[in-house]
Amino acid sequence: MKLDMISRYPETTAKRVPLLFVHGSFSDARVWSDYFLPYFAEQGYEAHAFSLRGHGRSEGIERLATWRLADYVADLEKVAASFACAPVMIGHSMGGMVIQKYLEKHRHASGLVLMASVPPQGLLATSMQMAMRHPFLFQQMAQLSMLGPRFGTPLMMRKILFSRDMPESKLRDFFPYMQAESQVVSMDMMGPTTLQLKPESLHMPVLVLGAHNDVLVAPTFVEQTARFYKAELHIFRDMGHAMMLDTHWLKVAECLLAWLERVTHAQSADIAG
Repeated sequence: MKLDMISRYPETTAKRVPLLFVHGSFSDARVWSDYFLPYFAEQGYEAHAFSLRGHGRSEGIERLATWRLADYVADLEKVAASFACAPVMIGHSMGGMVIQKYLEKHRHASGLVLMASVPPQGLLATSMQMAMRHPFLFQQMAQLSMLGPRFGTPLMMRKILFSRDMPESKLRDFFPYMQAESQVVSMDMMGPTTLQLKPESLHMPVLVLGAHNDVLVAPTFVEQTARFYKAELHIFRDMGHAMMLDTHWLKVAECLLAWLERVTHAQSADIAG
């Protein structure tokens, strides 16, 4: 399975730990390419993002409806194996669950960052909350997930993914990143038995990030994820689900950078000691 990879490299010698970004549902690696990949390359990090099978320019679109969560995990296994140095893995939404499932059996990661991620308990509670609080948006999201962006609009995308001050011009720029998603994968992530990962088995730093105005993964569930992993937590005000593209994306990037600098410095000190 050929997977599309987007990479940005620093102009100077790269820092020891590379970054690997994993996108969420009905999107692809391009969601990282506008801001996060160039930003972190400018800060001295190798920054990489790939599109899961059936997404973006990766192979497998003709079988999108049949892919399982395990298939997406296999994609991450393939990409992670290509890194000589274990990367820090950063997953958004569904991508966060893909990484958590990967870590059930693998430890080739220097750190874990979960951005508005599907929580360890699965999608059921988050979906029920959205259906009750935002029934019309829930219906629109389900239609988008099954049928793709031809049944959506940039303004609908703003309500589901972004803050209210997202300019319409940016919405039009980002709308082509949208696509349908495997409904089988969505079902795979529903149940409380989705994840078998034991938090005490993770011997790596963990950062959990959320958005105050997220209608898909509300702050309550982000807080539960942070408690599960005993992780550092930051929830950003005036921000929607698509944190890496929203109006105030830089606040998220700067928070992530500060965390990276702390944990990679601590890891280097441990190695030196």
